[in-house]
Amino acid sequence: MTLQPAPFTDAEIDALVETFYAKVQQHHRLGPIFQKAVGDDGWPEHLATLKRFWAGVLRGDGGYKGSPMAVHQRVEGLTEGLFTPWLGLFHLTCAELFDAPRAALVGAKAERIAHTLKRGLAFRPGAAA
Repeated sequence: MTLQPAPFTDAEIDALVETFYAKVQQHHRLGPIFQKAVGDDGWPEHLATLKRFWAGVLRGDGGYKGSPMAVHQRVEGLTEGLFTPWLGLFHLTCAELFDAPRAALVGAKAERIAHTLKRGLAFRPGAAA
């Protein structure tokens, strides 16, 4: 019998989002793309949205309403290759914050999300055929 990990708390989700996106903002390739997309004043709202998103992913709640695919398709400069450093930072953050089983659980969810988003980038408006 496999034990299910304890549900993720609001504090854990807050720490995940805040720690991860602090790394993203400092990353030499990801930072400029996010800065252009989010802007100087948009980070508080963006982080709040991401916390709702991850609460939905990890607990099935959070009140996220939106389309991650549509949002990512509109991000100028976002390419499939940028998911490699994004996932690397995400896994690093998970390893810092959670025990191994919980880090693996969150990381696997991020991998599935990234896979879906990468596929969707090929179908964004204006993409070369």
